[in-house]
Amino acid sequence: MTAKRYLIINADDFGQSIGVNRGITKAHQRGVVTSASLMVRWPAAARAAAYCREHPSLSLGLHLDLGEWVYRDGTWVALYEVVPFNDPGEIVEEIFRQLATFRRLTGKDPTHIDSHQHVHRQEPIRGITVDIARKLHIPLRHYNSAIYYCGEFYGQTEEGLPYPDGITVDRFIKILEELPPGFTELGCHPGEGKDLDTMYRNEREEEVKVLCDPNVQSAIVDLGTKLCSFADFAEATHK
Repeated sequence: MTAKRYLIINADDFGQSIGVNRGITKAHQRGVVTSASLMVRWPAAARAAAYCREHPSLSLGLHLDLGEWVYRDGTWVALYEVVPFNDPGEIVEEIFRQLATFRRLTGKDPTHIDSHQHVHRQEPIRGITVDIARKLHIPLRHYNSAIYYCGEFYGQTEEGLPYPDGITVDRFIKILEELPPGFTELGCHPGEGKDLDTMYRNEREEEVKVLCDPNVQSAIVDLGTKLCSFADFAEATHK
């Protein structure tokens, strides 16, 4: 399998709002999204989980939600924080609370773990999530050597400024052309409507258009890339 390219297209923030749910489900049914990550604390999480029970082709992971930050006046400020980052005990409790909620909503373990704004890459969150993923035998974004993570399909700069060239059809195809052999997870953030107070809102509808564009689907086929999900990855690596 080393010579072929396998692509997991994962939509973050599933369950955060009805509009996000609508965008992700459209990008799965009409486009190229194969996987999603569930934010269990949000009101639309139950509907997202119900969709995945009815559509098992969309594998579902846990999108840990410990806060969100925006870049304003030259610095990052919190839109909200779930737990203080200087209290390891509260962090552990919250992570296990969200994992328990995921299991209650879905009736099973997640197929993968990641986090909102990649906060699991800092300690003590990193150590906690690495341990959980290891015990569950599932991938943790950035920390599984068998899956390369690509976050280049994104409509903002590192400072949160608009970057529309990052979420065009041409940009997506360019990313496809440069994928390495083996498994890649390509992150995306589709959504519809304006029902979410978040730093990444207007860009979501543009992502849906690209993810459903026939030229993207044709490019995947023409490049010999095989779309798959985290469930497919688990099946391939546990044979």
